[in-house]
Amino acid sequence: MNTHALIANGAAIPLAEIPHLPFAAFQEHIARACGDGHRLVCLTATPDLTGFAVLEAPEGPVLQVLRTTFPPVEFPSLTPACPQAHLFEREIAEQRGLKAIGHPWFKPVRYHQAWGSPRDPWDRQGEILPGVTNFFRVEGTQVHEVAVGPVHAGVIEPGHFRFQCSGETVFNLEIALGYQHRGIERTLQGGPHACTFKHMETAAGDTTIGHAWAHCLAMEGLLDLDVPLRANLIRAVALELERLANHTGDLGAIAGDVGFLPTLSYCGRLRGDWLNMTAVLCGSRLGRDLLRAGGVRFDVDRERAEDLMARLEATAADTANAVELMWSTASVLSRLEGTGRVIPAHAENLGLVGPAGRACGLDRDVRRSHPYGPYAETELPRVLEDLGDVAARARVRAAEIHSSVDFLRWALDVLRTLPPSPVAVEAPRLLPAEHLALGMTEGWRGEIVHLAVTDHRGRFAHYKIVDPSFHNWTGLALALRGEGISDFPLCNKSFNLSYCGFDL
Repeated sequence: MNTHALIANGAAIPLAEIPHLPFAAFQEHIARACGDGHRLVCLTATPDLTGFAVLEAPEGPVLQVLRTTFPPVEFPSLTPACPQAHLFEREIAEQRGLKAIGHPWFKPVRYHQAWGSPRDPWDRQGEILPGVTNFFRVEGTQVHEVAVGPVHAGVIEPGHFRFQCSGETVFNLEIALGYQHRGIERTLQGGPHACTFKHMETAAGDTTIGHAWAHCLAMEGLLDLDVPLRANLIRAVALELERLANHTGDLGAIAGDVGFLPTLSYCGRLRGDWLNMTAVLCGSRLGRDLLRAGGVRFDVDRERAEDLMARLEATAADTANAVELMWSTASVLSRLEGTGRVIPAHAENLGLVGPAGRACGLDRDVRRSHPYGPYAETELPRVLEDLGDVAARARVRAAEIHSSVDFLRWALDVLRTLPPSPVAVEAPRLLPAEHLALGMTEGWRGEIVHLAVTDHRGRFAHYKIVDPSFHNWTGLALALRGEGISDFPLCNKSFNLSYCGFDL
């Protein structure tokens, strides 16, 4: 009996080719595969309770996709056998009005009532009202609780952090999100609509290119489009500029959290220079309206490519100098090294991705494991650390800055020398009926997944977005265990996760 179908990044397959497993067999396959080194990339349920799972093998560019039907009221939790499923199951329960029996930490993800269900799936020992949750508490005469947010002192997104402490030492951090919940995934059902692409670009506002390209890959898989080489090069230039701007800003903010003002000041300015290069590329510092299904909206001529190359060299040199100031200062290193550590085993169990995962030795980078666009023709260096502390996460970012600069030198040189050619192909308006498509990119925070399922009319029956923050917020909570509460801002910035990217 076939248990799964195979799908490549940027491809689509008919739903009829995906075996429909009994629910117990579906869970058994996931548990066994994850025990053998596979990773749970996505687990989701449609409004009619059809379940889909995407699994990544330890080696190879092809992914497994499975299908089942969830029981209508409750289901046995997979989390005890596969911890990577913990948030996926809580989200399914919240969205579909189900109970995950045996889940070790069964509570809302975004704290709203289930969609389309009169049941309150969180009703245990009395009603839990929407927006209210019971927090974990450590009891003891020396234990005290510190609650931070959701309203913060700076102009930042809202999130609530509940610390259980003994003195300055954090026993447990619980993170409550949902204040940025906009219902994007729910809005996408029945699409594509006129505003669908705008929703993709703003799923996580600082990751416009990462999410837009993942959506384009899914759409191009459904429509069987062959994107021109020139368009893919321009997309990659935009994606690496997005990575450079955010990594530079993060390193400056990490320096600021330990009171090292030189790197903070320089990186604040340099982040703006990287963003301005994206504006030179397409007119928007965030890359809005650059991508489209089938290619890009704007070409990069020889003169603009040479302008970007000159800006690249100047900004890259200044960024390297600013970061080296931090690495050469002993007082900075003493604050970063050993702080906020996540051990590799925990990172593996939680399925951490991006710089947070690579800082724990997890070799996960979609550009290499499931290459798309020009990444299939290049060999990016592996950027790995193994200590999993703030210093490791910062060093991964610094190393990725160097590799992104090298990639941009190559890509811009190719763009400059290529003869003029189209930067887009026309995309049909109608999607194929009853297909599943998968688009994955490596955003600056890590792996981005877009999974689209079409109905009999060729409309979106279900659209699932997995932002890297979905995997990594629990990693931040683990990083605080045993740390001083005053280290929270530093640990938080070393992850720099998205609230709105989580609250889809």
